[in-house]
Amino acid sequence: MADKMENPVTSQVRLRFDEYRQARIIEGKSLSTVNREHAYLRAVFNELKRLGQWKGDNPISDIRQFKIQENELSFLTGKQIEELFLSLQKSSNPNATLITKIALSTGGRWGEVEALTTTQVRAGRVQFANSTKSKKARAVPIDADLEAEIAEHEKTNPTKTTRLFSSAYGAFLEALHRTSIVLPPGQASHVLRHTFASHFIINGGNILTLQRVLGHASLTMTMRYAHLAPDHLQEVLKLNPLANNIAVGSLSEAQKK
Repeated sequence: MADKMENPVTSQVRLRFDEYRQARIIEGKSLSTVNREHAYLRAVFNELKRLGQWKGDNPISDIRQFKIQENELSFLTGKQIEELFLSLQKSSNPNATLITKIALSTGGRWGEVEALTTTQVRAGRVQFANSTKSKKARAVPIDADLEAEIAEHEKTNPTKTTRLFSSAYGAFLEALHRTSIVLPPGQASHVLRHTFASHFIINGGNILTLQRVLGHASLTMTMRYAHLAPDHLQEVLKLNPLANNIAVGSLSEAQKK
């Protein structure tokens, strides 16, 4: 970023960064990418201030990030999940199917599951740590059958390290492309996490429990799935101001007469 802004002195950073991000958009970079770069640069100055290396204000703190229209999150139906597993069975990679199963059973990100080590699966739980996006560990229960399958995989497909799996992302993408499933750009393996969360809520799961399972630092992120709850907003039917309003009822009777 500094090179592309011609390594400006701090007094010029605000102007140069504004020009830089406009150029990035013209290059075809997404607003999300530009916003992330904005956050990185802002964090640099925040850290410099914390270390006492910079005494002034953060030069880009008052620049607003671009507003992004949030797209509806896609998730797989039961039939699509079956179709995906049938396609995965045709893969020569012995890791892809099991990684997918764990992701769908725990809500783990593909990278988190793929990076699991032998010590992170024990006592009926998967412990996500180190590779988590929030840098916080979280433990998610799994059933006995899945735990046994993981143990068998460890015996029959040993890696040269303590990791349970070798890379299987490419095999997953190939299997996905062999199906009839169509996803929005950028979702790919992340649809597994959305599928876990969506089915969890559809089947009556608690939103706060889901927040802990997914490892969201803010409930705001988890609330994206709230509309899928079977009783979502049903209180509207009985708590709106007309539902039990006697005056409105009287008026309706009068109009009939």
